[in-house]
Amino acid sequence: MSDATLNTREATPEAGFGDYVALLKPRVMSLVVFTALVGLLAAPGYVHPFIAFCAILFIAVGAGASGALNMWWDADIDKLMRRTAKRPVPAGKVMADEALAIGLTLSAMSVVFLWLATNWLAAALLAFTIFFYAVIYTMWLKRWTPQNIVIGGAAGAFPPMIGWAAVTGDVTLESALMFALIFMWTPPHFWALALFINSDYENASVPMLTVTHGKRVTRRHILAYTLVLAPLAVGTAFTAIGGWIYLTVAVVLNAAFLWGTVRIWLRDEAMAEADNYKTEKQVFKLSLLYLFAHFGAILAEAALAPWGIGGW
Repeated sequence: MSDATLNTREATPEAGFGDYVALLKPRVMSLVVFTALVGLLAAPGYVHPFIAFCAILFIAVGAGASGALNMWWDADIDKLMRRTAKRPVPAGKVMADEALAIGLTLSAMSVVFLWLATNWLAAALLAFTIFFYAVIYTMWLKRWTPQNIVIGGAAGAFPPMIGWAAVTGDVTLESALMFALIFMWTPPHFWALALFINSDYENASVPMLTVTHGKRVTRRHILAYTLVLAPLAVGTAFTAIGGWIYLTVAVVLNAAFLWGTVRIWLRDEAMAEADNYKTEKQVFKLSLLYLFAHFGAILAEAALAPWGIGGW
């Protein structure tokens, strides 16, 4: 069992408000909120603005709960990685049992209140998402298989589906495509990051693909997933949530992302180390823009549809 299950008595009682905010992984939460909001606004049908606000709020709280549970369990390996050592629990600012209590409380609250505000399907999807991230990914996959980020990526892919279900009470092709877009984007996004912070995963004995199979294999996997992602992303333009605005964004960004991953594939470690992984860092940054721009285009299609702009 993770050392994080033990109460961290040496934690200081002087944790500030910012430490509790950090416990909820606000940067991850921002992605969850944005994609869930797009799913909600792109869904057919009407939802009262107050109900929409509540739905997004409770989805955000659920995402924060997942982050707290992740930090509770992963405190032992977080303190071994430069990227995560300053998180509230490994840094000793928040006690492990306190993080656990916050995570469980917020999980229950978010699911119950989302059910009351919208419908049982949206609440069930949120509950499954929290369980999947905290238990399936964090407690099992992350330390067991190099496919951790592939399977675990499903947790980050559910928010637009939850937002869609909050309006429609259903799961449709369009919500499944938004799920698939994030799911297929996640591996090349995180593996690009892993190429230049691999020492962190080695120090913590996390079986990331770069650690178990090497960077050459990881580069091939990044390209392979992008080759599947690109037609999926472009093809979404020809569904009810797409249109010429989305198509334009998808063609440009997928061409750029594909070219970036080809460049990663062509490089060897000597080249990468010589320029401090410049290409890999560029592709990682592009991957962030990639996802926000695709969902931004879906949002633009939905917002402009009443004026006859966008769509087909």
